[in-house]
Formats: sequence, structure tokens, C-alpha cells
Amino acid sequence: MALSPQRLDAVRAVAETGSYAAAARALEVTQPNISAQVRGLEREFGLSLFRREAGKLLPTDLCLKLCDSAERMAEARQEAERLLLSRSSLREGKIIVGLGNAMPGMALIAAFHRAYPGVSLKVETGSHHKITRAVLTHECDIGVLPDVPADPRFRCAHLARARVVAIAPRGHRLAGQAEVTAEMLCNEPLIFRASGSSTQRAVDRMFSRAGLSPKPFLTLDARDGLYEAVANGLGIGFLWQGSTGRTDGVTQLGIAEMKGQPIHETVFSLRETSGQIVDAFFGLATHRQMQAAL
Repeated sequence: MALSPQRLDAVRAVAETGSYAAAARALEVTQPNISAQVRGLEREFGLSLFRREAGKLLPTDLCLKLCDSAERMAEARQEAERLLLSRSSLREGKIIVGLGNAMPGMALIAAFHRAYPGVSLKVETGSHHKITRAVLTHECDIGVLPDVPADPRFRCAHLARARVVAIAPRGHRLAGQAEVTAEMLCNEPLIFRASGSSTQRAVDRMFSRAGLSPKPFLTLDARDGLYEAVANGLGIGFLWQGSTGRTDGVTQLGIAEMKGQPIHETVFSLRETSGQIVDAFFGLATHRQMQAAL
């Protein structure tokens, strides 16, 4: 037995208008459609919802109670639709963005807020693995990460080119070099990030391409911890260039083997995640990327 919204709407329309024909006009459907909805409901539940008097269909007491319930259900549906629309409205909606690096993702978020101040923003930060998983599980609407894996489930827009650099303590013997090589780095105490880090993924590929397998003396989960370790002279670490605004205590070193590697900071979401807000975020990302290319 199916008590569908369409059947309830048909019953309410007949109760309000007094005929199948008038109800059909009100709902913009055919008269046979209305009569089939009402009579099917009566037949399945073994009852009568209307009585005919002077050529007009009048609702029974049971029908009137059913119409009251149907009206409350319709109001609840309308409220649910309003909630869904408000979630995706550029005037009062909400979006959750996952960032691996504060920069340039935070700059894009700031630009989005200026363009759409009515949208509520929530930012989640974490490792490459954490943010990718959050997008896949709908915990984040959009992610901004470097080196996003090719995946047909993702809708992507490149934001900016990304490059990993080495960071050495100020005064380190390599600090005066314009550029270092993977082999030079292997002769130094190295500080790595945990395996879920996009930085470490890029570093591991770089050493692998060079045929090298260095062992770090220290592995850290957080970017800030790595930065502090390098600033305190413990060794050489690695960061995405532009991933932090800090410049104290360290010197950035370009790595020869990182040249020519096409890595981008990328805005991505699940293709099924859509709506005005997500489309506007992608549009702004694409616009900024085009401006950067000029």
C-alpha cells in the first residue's frame, strides 16, 4: 500500500474543488490521473473518502482528517526544501573546504568570502590523506591540495603550480647554494613528513627518480613541527613552496630534480557534489588561475 505525496495531493485537491476535473486543472494533470489516484487509495485501504451530493464530491470526516495530515506533511516538505535551498544559496548557504596547505587555499577562501559574504565558510585542515578522504566521504564539499590523484570521481580545477623546496637552518653550509641536488641532500641529516603527507609523496618520488633511497633521522606528522626542527638546526626538511608565510630561522633551497615536474595546487570535489556555491567556488578558482597565467 503506497501513501504517496501525489495521492495525498490528489485527495486534497478533490476535497477543495469538489470534482476530479477541477482538481486536475488545479494540479495541471489529467482527470483520469486524479481519479486513479483517489480510487486507488480507496480500493487499497477499503474505504470511501468522498460522497456525492448534487453532482459534487464532498469529503467524509475521515477524508477531512486525512487532508489535515496531508497539509502538515506538505508544509514539512516545503520546510525541507527551504533548508536544502538555504544550504546551497549564495545569499545564505554554507560550504566546508578542506586545506592541505594554508597557502594558496586560504587566499582563495578570502577571495570567495569577499565575493559572497552571505555564505558561511568552515575550513578543515590536515594531511593530503585526511583531506582527500574528507571529500570522498562528503565531510568536505571541496578540497584544495597539491598533487591531487587522477580519479574519475573528482571534478578538478588547477589553482597554481606547486613545487617542493628544501629548507635548511640559517647558516647551514648549503644555505648559500642557489640550488641543491638530490644527491647533495642525501649527505645531510634529513627530516621527513609522515607518509600521508603530499609533501612526502613528492619527495619520495623525487628521490626515486634519482635512484636514491635516503633514510631520515627524524619523521614528523605536522608541518609546523618540521619547520621548528629545521629552525633549531636538527637537519634539512621539505615544504611546498608558498605553503607558509614564515621566513624566520630557515633558508629555502630549490631542488634540481624538482624542475619540470608538472604539479599543481588543485581545487577538487566529487563530481556529484554540485550547486550554486560549489560552482561559484570553482569559477573563482578558474578565474584566479587564468589571471596568474597572464
